[in-house]
Amino acid sequence: MVSVAKPLLICGFHAVTNTFTLGCVFSVSGDLLVLTVASQETDGFRRFLRSAKHFNYTIKVLGGGETWEGGDYISPPGGGQKVRLLKSALEDIQEENKVILFVDSYDVIFSSGPKELLKKFQQAKHRVVFSAETLIWPDRHLEDKHPHVREGKRFLGAGGFIGYAPNLKKMVSDWSGADSDSDQLYFTKIYINPEKRKSINITLDSKCRLFQNLHGALDEVVLKFEDGRVRARNVLYDTLPVIIHGNGPTKVKPFTINYLGNYIPNLWTFETGCTICNENLRPLSGLQSEYPVVVIGIFIQQPTPFVTVFFERLLNLKYPKNRIQLFIYNQESHHEPHVRTFLEYHESEYQGVKLIGPEEDIDPVTSRNIGFEMCRDNIDCEYFFSIDVDVVLKNEDTLRILIELNKPFIAPMMTKPGRLWTNFWGALSADGYYARSEDYVDIVQGHRVGLWNVPYVSHIFLIKADALRTDLKDPDLFESATLDPDMAFCSKVRNKGVFMFVTNMHTYGRVLSTENYQTNHLHNDLWQMFENPVEWEERYIHENYSKVLKDAFIETPCPDVYWFPVFTDVACKHLIEEMEHFGQWSGGGNVDNRIQGGYENVPTIDIHMNQIGYEKEWHKFLLDYVAPVTEQMYPGYYTRFDLAFVVRYKPDEQPALRPHHDASTFTINIAENTLLYTVIFLLNGGGCRFLRYNCSIKAPRRGWALMHPGRLTHYHEGLPTVEGVRYIVVSFVDP
Repeated sequence: MVSVAKPLLICGFHAVTNTFTLGCVFSVSGDLLVLTVASQETDGFRRFLRSAKHFNYTIKVLGGGETWEGGDYISPPGGGQKVRLLKSALEDIQEENKVILFVDSYDVIFSSGPKELLKKFQQAKHRVVFSAETLIWPDRHLEDKHPHVREGKRFLGAGGFIGYAPNLKKMVSDWSGADSDSDQLYFTKIYINPEKRKSINITLDSKCRLFQNLHGALDEVVLKFEDGRVRARNVLYDTLPVIIHGNGPTKVKPFTINYLGNYIPNLWTFETGCTICNENLRPLSGLQSEYPVVVIGIFIQQPTPFVTVFFERLLNLKYPKNRIQLFIYNQESHHEPHVRTFLEYHESEYQGVKLIGPEEDIDPVTSRNIGFEMCRDNIDCEYFFSIDVDVVLKNEDTLRILIELNKPFIAPMMTKPGRLWTNFWGALSADGYYARSEDYVDIVQGHRVGLWNVPYVSHIFLIKADALRTDLKDPDLFESATLDPDMAFCSKVRNKGVFMFVTNMHTYGRVLSTENYQTNHLHNDLWQMFENPVEWEERYIHENYSKVLKDAFIETPCPDVYWFPVFTDVACKHLIEEMEHFGQWSGGGNVDNRIQGGYENVPTIDIHMNQIGYEKEWHKFLLDYVAPVTEQMYPGYYTRFDLAFVVRYKPDEQPALRPHHDASTFTINIAENTLLYTVIFLLNGGGCRFLRYNCSIKAPRRGWALMHPGRLTHYHEGLPTVEGVRYIVVSFVDP
């Protein structure tokens, strides 16, 4: 419930907007009251309240609606405003036995409940207990004045303390500083004053039984999973702190409050898996015109393979196109035909399209800002979906899934086949670069599935327009004097307190390798067998090829002749066009300087694979996709491939091939028919006849391989091509 009549409100939670009400109280009976300060409703604040609610803490939030003047919580010192607000709040508390816990909120999570906290507080046998630090801050000159402790940490931390209300009132009674003054320094000077320390009865939680400050203590803290519960354990003192505070630079270092907050309190356990993945969702089922408007930003910044396939997958997204606006940034002239073809056929299907081409000479950083502005300026835009063109978006439901998860910033996990590479980092090094978190491999390999707050994402993400219009409205989000644009962007998102989530709850796709992509061919994707083998196979290998060995999907049209699918129509089309683009067909005579000896006994009009620089790729294709079949059909032979070439037959050029034996043990022919008109496909002549068996194969199927012995038994001829053009790829095989 939300009360508008009083300045302190019950903390309301709105499931669709995923927001809490600031200036509020979680009301639970008891002698403990938790006070915290929050002037903005950040992701960190929501995380804090969620953990408090999990353990039924009574929370009173101070400072709602105030402008924060206490410094940047990311870059202290500061915090005097917290002391002022605390002093004011304590004036209204009259109960002598009221225990007050005062903690930060943006970078704090509860690991256990009030009962344990109060028990440990009583065991401390002091009226006020402060959290303790390994490092002194902000004035190192005060180090010698700190009391020594028998064991544990000896420096005060102002991010968390607990005490009886009268003692806390006395402690802050002398505060008259500015909001921008240091709260840490104020409390430190009280603590190092022996008279004040004794009068107020202050001690430190030196062994981290109540409070765990992470700054300077990263090596001390591990996650403890036990009996369906997870919490932080201090291995140095063998304690289980109740409150975890990600103070100082630990917000970005490898073992961060965000990392711990992915698990505590019981957000993910081995027994339950993810416990929050289905909370506060935004269901889209049943909606049509009410679907939120999304601007999809597509960024082409370098030559990239399979761009045509990228646009095909974009079209297949299961999301109403009339609720999508496209922002396309293309820096590469090489890809202009791909973009132009896509827009020519599909631009009218979308609500709107904005294209920035290479002729406009706009740099990549500016292009991303323009894309954001396209969403910010459109009052109907609710999301910006950023996709780099090297993303292979396999899951057609990706956009719907991300929207329904209802996070301000979320990315689907993308991988590279056979590698541990992903589009997110689990942690950061001290200098802000990549570091591997303890759970990274488990997340990548799917052993831990859920929603993960991470310090860096790239290539693809969904961001709410509200975030772009508020926390992320600055025009320099991608700019930095030292960091690359993607790292600069993530750094500024983190510093604004916006959590970047990555989800591996589904398989979404992968990211292509672009490092060695060359653009000196007509169909450059044909050369991607080594760099992007999975994408190459999906594009060029027949959909039924997997059935060839598994389900014996092989036909035998003539004795010892095997026929099976191997190439897609696209593969046939691209190979044909690549050969015609090269254009240097042989003359069809016996003299052929391309082969050893310079004489061809059975001449054809052809182009060898090595002439177009495709010999290495073709050899890999034969080993990966043809050799397994040859070795099963002709047991006892180890496959070694020899000559490979594409033959062209035309009625007015070389319509047929005379009877002959092949110079091989057995031969692979892959038909790649193309016709003058597709309507006369079945009328196309050509084919192969085996004379000994008087068995002919006419009008071969496009992309199917015909495998037969080459010597002695299978004397054969090429049947006449009477119309159109016929192409075959021939490979000779020897044991």
